[in-house]
Order: sequence, then C-alpha cells, then structure tokens
Amino acid sequence: MKQVSAIVIGAGARGQVYAKYAAEHPDRLRILAVAEPKQDRRELFCRAYGIPPELAFTSWEELLARPQMADAALICTLDDMHTAPALAALRQGYHILLEKPMSNKEAECRAIARAAEESGRILSVCHVLRYTPFYRTIKRLIDEGQIGQVASLCQIENVGYWHQAHSFVRGNWRSSKVSPMILQKSCHDIDILLWLAGQRCTQVASFGSLRHFDAAHAPAGAPERCTDGCPHSEACPYYAPKIYLTDNVGWPTDMLTTDLSYEGRLKALREGPYGRCVYRCDNDVVDRQVVILAFDKGAVANFTMTAFTTDMARQLKICGTKGQITADMNTNAILLHRFGEAETRQIALEVPPQTNNYGHGGGDYFLMRDFVQAVWQAKSDTLSSAQASLQSHLICFAAELSRKEKKIVEL
Repeated sequence: MKQVSAIVIGAGARGQVYAKYAAEHPDRLRILAVAEPKQDRRELFCRAYGIPPELAFTSWEELLARPQMADAALICTLDDMHTAPALAALRQGYHILLEKPMSNKEAECRAIARAAEESGRILSVCHVLRYTPFYRTIKRLIDEGQIGQVASLCQIENVGYWHQAHSFVRGNWRSSKVSPMILQKSCHDIDILLWLAGQRCTQVASFGSLRHFDAAHAPAGAPERCTDGCPHSEACPYYAPKIYLTDNVGWPTDMLTTDLSYEGRLKALREGPYGRCVYRCDNDVVDRQVVILAFDKGAVANFTMTAFTTDMARQLKICGTKGQITADMNTNAILLHRFGEAETRQIALEVPPQTNNYGHGGGDYFLMRDFVQAVWQAKSDTLSSAQASLQSHLICFAAELSRKEKKIVEL
C-alpha cells in the first residue's frame, strides 16, 4: 500500500483524532498542510506532524488557493463551516473526509452529495458508528437472517450529565444555529438505525425540548461563573473545577486551552466558556429528545437521546420475526436469542489493540483505515459515502421539523 497524502482543515479535537492515524501509520498517511485560525492549536499541530511554516494557514481559503498538493482533505471545521471548503476541495480534485454532519442546512447537504457524485472523488462522512466492530457485528447478524425480518429497533443514547454540560451547554454545540442536537450529536444514531434497518424511512415524528439547563433552574445565589464564589460548589455536579481541575488533562479538559497546567486551566475557567454556570449560558439545544421512524417494508424504530444519565453509552434492542438482539456498546455485549431456542447466545467481536487510542468503540480508527485504503485503491464508494449519509441527514431535518411544528413529517 502506497502512502496517501492529506491536508487538514480544522485542527480541533476531531481533526487531531483523525490525524493521529498519520502519526501511528506514517507509511500509509502523511499530513502535508493545515488550516487552523487559532495560532496555539495550529502551532501544536505543525510540531506534531512536521508541517513547515509555509504550509500552515490561518484559513481554508488560503490553503485551497494553492494548487492541489495532496490526495485528500480532512475537513474538521464546525458544522456550519463544512460546505464551502468541501465544495472547493472537490473542485480542486481532493478526496474528502468530512466531519459529520455534512452541513446544518438541508440544501447544503444535498449540494455536497451532488458535487461529490459529479466530481468522481471519494467523499466519506464521519459516521463512525458504521465502522465499529460492535455495529458491524450486529449488521452481519441481521444480514445473515439470524432474527428473520427486522420488525422494530430501539436505541438509546445516554449522553451523560457532564458531557451534556461540557459540549451542549457550555461548549461549541450549545446553539441550534450551529446545529440542532438531533443533527449534531444524534445523526450517528439515526444513521445507524437506518443502516441496520436496511429499509427506506417514510415517516418521522419527534418530541423534545430544553428542560433543565436554563436560568429558571439556577439555584439561588448562583453566579455567572463557577469560579466567582459559587455557594453550591459542593453540591452541584456541574461545578466546573470538579470537572476540569483534576489529574485528567485529556478529553474533555484539553478542550479548554493548550496550556494544560493547573494555572492555565484555572485561567480558562475564569475567562472562557467552560467556566460558566450551566444555568447562565446562552444554550438552546434540547436536553432530551425522542424520534419515531416508520420504514417502507414495515419496520418501525424509536430513538431516545437524554442528557440525564450517569453513563455515556448506547444500548439497543432489535426485534425480528425469528429472534431478537440486545446490545450494549459500552461493554461490547451482544446477545442473540432466536425464538424456540432455549439459550441466549453471546456474540463475540474482535476489537484490535489499535482502537484503544481512539473513540467511538474503535470507529474513529476503522473510519480512517478504510478511508485511506479507499483513496489508495481509488474506490468509487465507501461505507459512509455522501449519498448514503444524505438519507440519515434528511431524517434528522425531518425530526427537527416534527419537534418544532408538532406534526408527522412524510419523507
């Protein structure tokens, strides 16, 4: 396998995760250039991947103004900043790895999918759950007919109380102007339900709202910032120093600042968004939501996203005409019970050691492995191509419309 070259647009958390593949497999992937507006983050990235100053840019426009210099572009900007660089990179001839969601606007998602198809380039969307050994094993069981025809699917995403506070109250994805929760966080789940069902979704209904993280629920005397002498510091589970001033300087703490010393983190809490009281933020995304789906071959599905959990895990149950699958992604436990059989079978899956340094149950690793291989082999399609991913995006837009307008949406 020859070495594939890439440029990176957006050197934030996700850009760093995907670029890590180049550090671990330099014979397969090399990062040549980066575009990142934040100087400290850009400089760290350049040091990590040996990028010279002349190939470090403050904007994607500067980088893509240059003639094509690599095989692929990894686009890892925020949700509302995907479309323009993706379209520009396709025009230049780059293969694209595009962070999900494709865009926070339906018309732009369609435009990206259309441009990818017309370009003949690979555009792979980071629906990493499709690449996990966990979900691939479940998909194999379904495709083998182990439970007959799929009748119903039920998945719950336990976001975790502190994760909700970090990412969706204080953090980058707190505003529906960037992306609604169902699209930003849970397009993974909608996509995986669509993939497992193997049917076309025809109807969508959804319910949910922002219930808890607002000023109306602020305890008496709570200041604007946790570091401003909050009287509830002992009792409040969202008290920022409890989360960020510990011995852990990995995720999510490394989102605060590039200066991960105690003093650097404390300064970030006093001045940055992650030190704010969770009841005094400018967030508006939902903190729990339910989505109901109907498919063209008779299957139905329901999905629940909730912030109010202690764990961060996905659990699901798939019922078929000949049996059922129950599974927990946190423990990689998959149980198959075929009707009429006395015993429930525990299904084993392999999780290679390389996945230990990656998130999403190894999905991040296998996404990168398969994308690099697809670019090398010049494949015309991938497991999470733009066309495949467009369908689940359209369901998410329909779910948000249903939630807001309190109606069933026909697809």
